[in-house]
Amino acid sequence: MASLNVGNLGEYLREQRRTAQLSLRQLADAAGVSNPYLSQIERGLRKPSAEVLQQVAKALRISAETLYVRAGILDEREREELETRAVILADPSINERQKSVLLQIYASFRKENGFEDEPVDGEGRASGADAPFNDDGPAADTA
Repeated sequence: MASLNVGNLGEYLREQRRTAQLSLRQLADAAGVSNPYLSQIERGLRKPSAEVLQQVAKALRISAETLYVRAGILDEREREELETRAVILADPSINERQKSVLLQIYASFRKENGFEDEPVDGEGRASGADAPFNDDGPAADTA
């Protein structure tokens, strides 16, 4: 079988598996995939789906987005943007309105630097004209 352009992914997976001190069979069982299939992924003979990569990432306790980038499913810049947004949304020290404002500021900086983004609300959805900005910048939090 000819090698696909996923060797980098396979090498990375093997390294992560060994770091986690898991055998190929243990990782395959934990991820819910067959041992031969995981072996083929590690050797660069198979290109796994995003779903399989997510299962493997969960079993290894690593970022699925990192595997998506290595598999060519996700662009590195997209991963960085997603991770930034995820960190903001997951921060328990700020409220939902503050998260929304931060995401909108982040999107405006990205746009200013040439990366087209649509502003998002606190739930990560695209926001409309009711964004909490006025001509002077972010509106004061009245909640």
